[in-house]
Amino acid sequence: MRWNWQLPDWPNFGFDPSRLRVAEERFLKGSGVVVGTMHHLDEHARQGIVIELISREMVESSAIEGELLDRASVQSSIARQLGLIADKRRSNPAEAGAAELMADLYRRYAVPLSDELLFDWHRMLMNGRRDLADIGAYRTHADPMQIVSGALHAPRVHFEAPPSDSVPLEMARFVAWFNDSSPKGDAPFPAITRAAIAHLWFETIHPFEDGNGRLGRAIAEKALAQSLEAPTLTALAATIHRRRKAYYAELQRASQSNRIDAWMTWFADIVLEAQASTIESIGFLIEKTRLLDRLKDRINPRQEKALIRMMAEGPNGFAGGLSARNYRTITDAASATATRDLAELVELGALERIGERRYARYHLKIPAAANSIIVPGAKA
Repeated sequence: MRWNWQLPDWPNFGFDPSRLRVAEERFLKGSGVVVGTMHHLDEHARQGIVIELISREMVESSAIEGELLDRASVQSSIARQLGLIADKRRSNPAEAGAAELMADLYRRYAVPLSDELLFDWHRMLMNGRRDLADIGAYRTHADPMQIVSGALHAPRVHFEAPPSDSVPLEMARFVAWFNDSSPKGDAPFPAITRAAIAHLWFETIHPFEDGNGRLGRAIAEKALAQSLEAPTLTALAATIHRRRKAYYAELQRASQSNRIDAWMTWFADIVLEAQASTIESIGFLIEKTRLLDRLKDRINPRQEKALIRMMAEGPNGFAGGLSARNYRTITDAASATATRDLAELVELGALERIGERRYARYHLKIPAAANSIIVPGAKA
């Protein structure tokens, strides 16, 4: 099989721009909602949302590659990287490196792409690794860079990247295009279009010995943020993680031709889904803060601990709801105390109970995210 980079038209990707026009318009409109809402929040609330979104993106991006990071440790590391107050939680090298990368992406989204920036990101991401020959540098090994699955004696090759000795030239061409296609470049591209091409192109070159998936998704996020001229994240990794099987299938299909309409359409759908998820998350985080502020001095430490634990699971709380038994596990409360605490939280409007007695389950009673989002230009 000949891969896309082996074809005569590489890297002149062909697609129909008109198929992305509606998606581009929807993305810009949604981005205005996100940026406008963040501007209307106070500094403390904005910092909390930024830390939550950045940490989730890195945790999910690592999970796509099979690496599990502790969310709380990543959050603490990100807070330190951004110069915010953080607890003294210790992070392992992978968590600290991931946090450093995401904080740098957020802070320096507008900086042009370069080999040096990518090398810095790679060193951050590979923090603590001792098994790689090339860290903070493009790969140099002579063996083919392949994506394979199956048994060692009969591997299935899903993709083979360009040989290592051609990577510097390939990356020079990619970096030049990325900067030229930026909003301030000589040939600017629309947001989603640029991010989709950038991610596919970078993944095709696969320039590093490891970490290409996470760096490629960071580049896509950088492309989207530059198009918005705002330090923001679109929750791409979290959405791709939910569509992981389709993601790899679409990448493999796109690696066989430089006519990439199917990839562009699929990626555009993912970006819009990711943006909707980001808007929902921001709304939930705003309402979460409002609820805890309203309940301040009205609930005991056990109740606060249980609510925070539920909120850590996201807008839907625990799958299936919180049971009295779960509450006792979280708080170490006695059975009668747990029953009384839960009844009070229902009465205060923090929880909603479904079912009776031992079948009772409790769900967070938080308004829909749309009620919390401020649409720029709209009247309060």
